[in-house]
Amino acid sequence: MRINKEGYKIICISGALCLLLWWLIYHLVVIESSVSLLWVSAVVLLLFWFFIVAFFREPRRVRIHDADLVFSPCDGRVVVTEVVKEGEYLGEEMLQISIFMSVTNVHMNWVPVGGEVEYFKYHPGRFLVAWHPKSSTENERTTTVVRMASGQKILFRQIA
Repeated sequence: MRINKEGYKIICISGALCLLLWWLIYHLVVIESSVSLLWVSAVVLLLFWFFIVAFFREPRRVRIHDADLVFSPCDGRVVVTEVVKEGEYLGEEMLQISIFMSVTNVHMNWVPVGGEVEYFKYHPGRFLVAWHPKSSTENERTTTVVRMASGQKILFRQIA
């Protein structure tokens, strides 16, 4: 498993801040009779830093070479499967599968099908919490449509 290159800066800064905080605890708070506080703070800060490192992990993916297969674009939990009317580009009814990524999921997105990108649009927006009813229409998002070799179009949307 690798660490995604976009996370290096955050990992280094958070590691330095954890070390600085531990150093402050060591020099300002801990007295000789409270060595256990020093060990507890070291463990808590190390666990916090490992959580940050794990957020940027990039696991190996199995590459699927089936042109007719649509696979999940991200890790997470399927929360909605329903037929909806899509109005941005295709203008037709289609199956919507919504996947929620928690903080413990790998936060990477992949293109779920092979083909040619027919449409791409970035929508600036807000950063409402995921369970807010208007988050799917008001949050920052991207919409992508890929035309597969069979002619079928797949629309997928990433919402912040």
